[in-house]
Amino acid sequence: MRLSQFHLHTTKETPADAELISHKLMLRSGMIRKLASGLYTWAPLGLRVLRKVEAVVREEMNRAGAIELLIPTVQPAELWKESGRWEQFGDQLLKIADRKEAEYCYSPTAEEAITDFARQELSSYKQLPINFYQIQTKFRDEIRPRFGVMRAREFLMKDAYSFHLDAADLEREYRNMHAAYTRIFTRLGLRFRSVFADSGAIGGDASQEFHVLADSGEDAVAFSTGSDYAANVEAARAAEPPSRPAAAETMEKVATPTQKTCEDVAAFLKIPLSRTAKSVAAMTGDGFVLILVRGDHSVNEIKLAKVPGMSGYRLATEAEILEHLGGEPGFLGPVSPRRPIRVVADLEVAAMADFVVGANEPGFHIVGVNWGRDLAEPGVVADIRNVVEGDRAMDGGEIRIVRGIEVGHVFQLGCKYSEAMQFTVLDENGQALIPAMGCYGIGISRIVAAAIEQNHDGAGVIWPMAMAPWQVAVCVINPKRDPVVSVAAESLLKGLLDMGIDAVMDDRGLRPGAMFADIELIGIPHRVVVSERGVSAGTYEYRARNEETSENLDRDTLLTKLQAIQAGAR
Repeated sequence: MRLSQFHLHTTKETPADAELISHKLMLRSGMIRKLASGLYTWAPLGLRVLRKVEAVVREEMNRAGAIELLIPTVQPAELWKESGRWEQFGDQLLKIADRKEAEYCYSPTAEEAITDFARQELSSYKQLPINFYQIQTKFRDEIRPRFGVMRAREFLMKDAYSFHLDAADLEREYRNMHAAYTRIFTRLGLRFRSVFADSGAIGGDASQEFHVLADSGEDAVAFSTGSDYAANVEAARAAEPPSRPAAAETMEKVATPTQKTCEDVAAFLKIPLSRTAKSVAAMTGDGFVLILVRGDHSVNEIKLAKVPGMSGYRLATEAEILEHLGGEPGFLGPVSPRRPIRVVADLEVAAMADFVVGANEPGFHIVGVNWGRDLAEPGVVADIRNVVEGDRAMDGGEIRIVRGIEVGHVFQLGCKYSEAMQFTVLDENGQALIPAMGCYGIGISRIVAAAIEQNHDGAGVIWPMAMAPWQVAVCVINPKRDPVVSVAAESLLKGLLDMGIDAVMDDRGLRPGAMFADIELIGIPHRVVVSERGVSAGTYEYRARNEETSENLDRDTLLTKLQAIQAGAR
């Protein structure tokens, strides 16, 4: 490949609407071009990287025993109505109609379509287990597309779906896919973690996410210093608190004239914030609920929604608060409500003694509050908070929190879709059996951006070998002026290609500074300079993208070095 015959359009300007470094560098290097909000054209350079990622994913999926197919991106509404997700999925589902007014959607995921395919193709237990996958475009109508391809509306995804006779076999394939994903992200040269997660809109019985670790990540990932435990903060759990201590104080109402937050109350009373309890008023189908977490903690909405009776809860209005508690926001608490209420307390709150809550009276709080003495034991005790840095982990270690970018997710769906869509096969006794399903997704286009977030410097991208558009750039100084230099460069390029190294020759005739800046910006891992001085000395100037210095090597030494580097990257 010669850059003189390739479309490469780089720019020095940083686009005004680009926030993340990956978005900026993908635009500056000419990898992508914006077509509309959340829609991007992958230019030739970007497509080379995308295809490198896709190739690794496909190889490992095939190795794991999955079978590739291709599902249409436009899917009939009937399938989504069967599963109940036509309305449930929300506004991210782009709904369209054809000329006959038949309803369709632009697929954001394909559980319905693959289940429909399976119920037409599979009829016997002898055909299971089986795992189908595709690499296909998806569309989610994000309310605020941002960060380039990191949160685009249209994106490239690998999604796989497996079918099983029982939960045990589903668990086996789940582990198989987890192992395949670990190989994929390892081969791509990424620093990542597998974390326990919430299943979200996909649903299911168990799930794990794969996160590329990067300071710019949207997700917070909690992990323990005591083991390999890691989880998205949506699902992370700390160790249960010690047993509740005995009451040591007398309950007393105190004036807090302008102190409405737990932070202000703790500072005013000169006590640790952890001795206060935060009250959140909510309404459910069963009525009014007061949710309690420690003052230095925050409610985890996903965990809370899983508490029995809390699904679909909403925050209470001021009128509802006044009706049930007789107070106003900022001074709320569970002591002496105006009407009977349901209390849902976090584990930490249920273990507190001599704590502080609002008095349900403007300008007052109550100190020295104790369960069982001053108010009834909470109706429900559950883990409903976000973990925080420094929490004690369940394995005895300490919780640490890092940022991550979700690039993969594996689910045990169970029978959610096969049951809803009445998909059955005959078991060995001739009886109808509903297969269990697994779902396994990888955001291929997101991986490209995530890799840049993790691998860059002030000059541009630093690609891992497996993802780079080319592994080696042969940079020719004054190729037209000196035919000897051109011949040497051509010979070196051929030698690299013959060894299976993906190399490109920069023969555009740019000045060295501009040429090197382009090669660094687009992130080619290894650069070899062919110059008149080097040819005369029988050497080539070699520099790795992540190194500050270069070295002059003879041809044999150079080729041996690059071959060893390539072998190590496999």
